[in-house]
Order: sequence, then structure tokens, then C-alpha cells
Amino acid sequence: MKVLMINGSPHEKGNTYIALHEMEKVFEAEGVETEILQVGNKAVRGCIACGSCMEKGKCVFEDIVNEAAPKFEACDGLVIASPVYYASANATLIAFLDRLFYSTHFDKRMKVGASVVAARRGGLSATFDELNKYFTITGMPVASSQYWNSIHGRTVGEAAGDEEGLQTMRTLAGNMTFLMKSIALGKEQYGLPEKEEPLRTNFIR
Repeated sequence: MKVLMINGSPHEKGNTYIALHEMEKVFEAEGVETEILQVGNKAVRGCIACGSCMEKGKCVFEDIVNEAAPKFEACDGLVIASPVYYASANATLIAFLDRLFYSTHFDKRMKVGASVVAARRGGLSATFDELNKYFTITGMPVASSQYWNSIHGRTVGEAAGDEEGLQTMRTLAGNMTFLMKSIALGKEQYGLPEKEEPLRTNFIR
């Protein structure tokens, strides 16, 4: 099994990384392969709604989004981690996720998703909710922990002292591993749920 971990912080080894690394230790102990993809320090532009991905099967902009797409398709679980900026995720990460989820057309159902947020003090739950929406719109089960998936720290490395936050990350990784293994067994025995053709409506009559 494999988990792709997205570091949305511009600091490669900052507090967001500390949270991911704590999860990574649990995954490795459980025999789950991991890869941390550093996104937050990359130049990623937002989606321009050109529609080219519908024809080409990939984003028109050749950057880390297209690099991440096959990794996303191959993984069993996806962890999205971000620092909190103005009670929201890093804008670079959001641009990355918008384009990644929209331009990839493979079936994402039953890949397990988890979001992780890091902040000095506030805005954690708003950012946590923001990131989880990427999972719920694509049929990805969301892994939970013993608390909202957050860790606290102001200066670089300070999150290593948040014992509850670190425990939350370990619990999250353990729960995520259990979900991935359970889903793999379920798919083997029962297959995926039947999928209806999507209906597209709006509120204009």
C-alpha cells in the first residue's frame, strides 16, 4: 500500500512537515510506503478554466500538478497538509489541489483521504474543513483521528513540543492504515459500489 503526502507549506522542514513525519513513522511501521511531495514552495498558478484537460487528460500547464497526477492515481491514500494563513490553506496548495483534482479523470472513489493543518493558534478548523471538501466531492472516505487533525507551533520546530498534536497524527495514521486495508479487502470481495451516470443541474428554471 502507498500513501502520497502533500506538504503545502513553503517551509520544507517546518511544523507542517513535523506533523507529516509523525504520521510517516506509523505508516512505515505498518508496512505502508510513503512519499512526501513538497508543493508549498513551488510556483503553481491557478486553474484558468480552459477545458484542455478534458481533451488531453492532463493540465495544460506542465508543472508539479502533472508530476503528481500519476502518483495520486497509484496511491491508496492521500494526506494533504497545510499551514494556516488568514484562517485558510496556503494559496499555492489550493491552486495545486484545484488543478490536480479537476484535471485527473481516474476514479478516486475509496482512496482514503486525510487533511492536516498547522498553525500558531487559530483558523485550524476552517482550514481543516476547506481541505476535506476535495475528498468528499470525489467519493474518497475521510480518515479521522481522536481530535481535529491539527498541530500547533509558531517558530520552526515548535510543533515537536505539541504532544497532543503529535498523538493526533499517530492516531490518524493508524486509523488511515486500517481504513485502507479494510477497503482493499472489501474491494477484493465485493468490488466498488455501482456508480450512476452523473446528473448536472443548476438552480435556474
